[in-house]
Amino acid sequence: MEKKIDRRVRKTKQQLQDGFIQLRKQKDLKDITVKELCELTDLNRGTFYLHYKDIYDLSEQLEDSLFVSFQEVLDKHSIAYETNLIDTPKPLLRDILQLIKDNSDFCTTLLSDTGEIAFVNKLKKLVLDIAFKKCIDLFDFNKEEHFTYSYNFILYGCIGIIESWLLNGLKEPPEEISELTSQMILEGIKLLH
Repeated sequence: MEKKIDRRVRKTKQQLQDGFIQLRKQKDLKDITVKELCELTDLNRGTFYLHYKDIYDLSEQLEDSLFVSFQEVLDKHSIAYETNLIDTPKPLLRDILQLIKDNSDFCTTLLSDTGEIAFVNKLKKLVLDIAFKKCIDLFDFNKEEHFTYSYNFILYGCIGIIESWLLNGLKEPPEEISELTSQMILEGIKLLH
């Protein structure tokens, strides 16, 4: 019986999340109402409030879930990076791109002009703390600012590629985009040595 209830709860939350993402693709977060979400998903407001305090809570829970998934991917590759980030960022990039593809609708809204900049900033800090700072000893920087400039150059380049890939409809497989991105990163790193 408990399994049936859990499955029902998951299904209801998924309906609300899918409806939210559909609305979020059309309008700013501040313009989405619980009423229109419930009408779209054919659920009542009471059901919504069983799971979320408001629209912002729903958005935050979706962001938190995606952030945890990013963190898991970075953690998984963290040990490998201690020895071979310079040699091959491709496996990490492939896994990140697959995660983005699996969550493409929500990622598109987060990276759009009306997206949540706080989420992107949180993600940038995570990448810096987990992945990139492990490589700082591999680079020969005369000044700490040079590390910051290099990190930002690579990071924003990757974000640009991801945005283009999303806006292009994810035509290429994650493997192909990770190969392209990896080549660009490695060429940039060569210039630093």
